[in-house]
Amino acid sequence: MTTRTQHLVDVLRFRIVEGELVPGQAVPSESELVGEFGVSRTVVREAMSRLQAAGLVETLRGKGSFVLARPSEESFGVDVAGLRSVPERVELLEFRLAVETEAAALAAARRDEGRLDALRRAATAFADAADRPADAVGADFRFHAAVAAASGNRYLLDVLRTLGEPMIAMPAARLRSGTDTVADVVAEHDTVLRAVERGDVETARAAMRVHLANSIARLARR
Repeated sequence: MTTRTQHLVDVLRFRIVEGELVPGQAVPSESELVGEFGVSRTVVREAMSRLQAAGLVETLRGKGSFVLARPSEESFGVDVAGLRSVPERVELLEFRLAVETEAAALAAARRDEGRLDALRRAATAFADAADRPADAVGADFRFHAAVAAASGNRYLLDVLRTLGEPMIAMPAARLRSGTDTVADVVAEHDTVLRAVERGDVETARAAMRVHLANSIARLARR
């Protein structure tokens, strides 16, 4: 199954790279992929999971999967999964702060309705998953990837795609249902979204800066 899964991942990634599937476009349905490639639904789901983890697509329950952005062929090599200490994670967040504040500003400046829809879906998905740690890390990553995709700059998204879900520093306690922290993160995402929707460049930049600075503070309190 692994070989079939990787083959499907490679084919879909190639279609995204070549522009056969463009940002915001729906990926062929599970049934269509089963029919085209002669694989099981389990293989299709695993392939979509890998593409999602790579930041190439987002999957919405009941709606299907959608392309986030066209990947660059170059990669930025950082062993994010190997970062264990709080100082290392803070350093990563400082790097993200430098990159993602400008991504948010560009997303507002280049306000695009199709990319905005993807960003709205990502914000909603995180809010819905905020009290489920197993789903929330991926949902949080997809929100930030959607901001980068909305910037219209493939290199900004490629950096986040290469970092992947491990860039999210989210202890389970942070997501305990009903805590102030959960509401804070959801509200911070919403502030970024609203600024991008309005095309308010400076507020979008400031909102992302505040969100990531707060993330650093929350991590440092652990």
